[in-house]
Amino acid sequence: MRIGKEKVSRIPLAPVMLAFSLTAGSLALAPSAYALSELHKIPGQPNDQPAQGNAQGQSQPQGTTTPGVPMADPLVNSQTSQGVDKTPGTQDNSKPVEVIYDISKAPEPVRKMRQQIVEAAASGDLERLRPLMGAGAEQTQVTVGEPTDDPIGTLKDLSGDPDGDEILAIMLDIVSTGFVHVGQGTAEDMYVWPYFAEKDLKSLTPPERVELLRIVTAGDLSDMQEFGGYNFYRLGITPDGKWKFFTAGD
Repeated sequence: MRIGKEKVSRIPLAPVMLAFSLTAGSLALAPSAYALSELHKIPGQPNDQPAQGNAQGQSQPQGTTTPGVPMADPLVNSQTSQGVDKTPGTQDNSKPVEVIYDISKAPEPVRKMRQQIVEAAASGDLERLRPLMGAGAEQTQVTVGEPTDDPIGTLKDLSGDPDGDEILAIMLDIVSTGFVHVGQGTAEDMYVWPYFAEKDLKSLTPPERVELLRIVTAGDLSDMQEFGGYNFYRLGITPDGKWKFFTAGD
């Protein structure tokens, strides 16, 4: 009978021990899971990284920045002076420059002088330009700055060949383009070839770009756009038919 009592008393202990074991195992696993997350922290991550989620909702004091994060520049900086675009025509808020292709719209003295220049240049003889250039204060300007005593000699020196043929060819190309009438009613009243000298090169249409590339190279055009305007040869004739200049520069 004693043996039977022992058996009876032992039977209920099995589920109790099992429940106790499961409870103890659960309690032991909880710290282990937490420790595992600690082992997998990203190297270099701050120890208080999980707390950042709570801090994100807090606004930072005005005038402070987050360390290591550069602030974006303002779209408009009123304290910085902007560069002035000196491209011809861009500073003039008046109507755009009118390009003229019909030479009959120019005064008769202008048409006559242009035709004489064309004929002299086409002849291949630089000396044929001399009678058209005048003398003294009325002499055609061929250099920027101080006038020269011998404009023909200067043009020959500027040419890429000893006879001045290159300059004559350039001259023909220049007067074959459209032109503009500038300075109306002033002492600078003038008909100027090519019209690019008075036009914003940034606003050229595709046909105008092609026309300009008949005079200069693509590299020249790129340099001009960087410079801010046309700076190759230009030719000017006054309304009374005086050949005022044939110069290169701005």
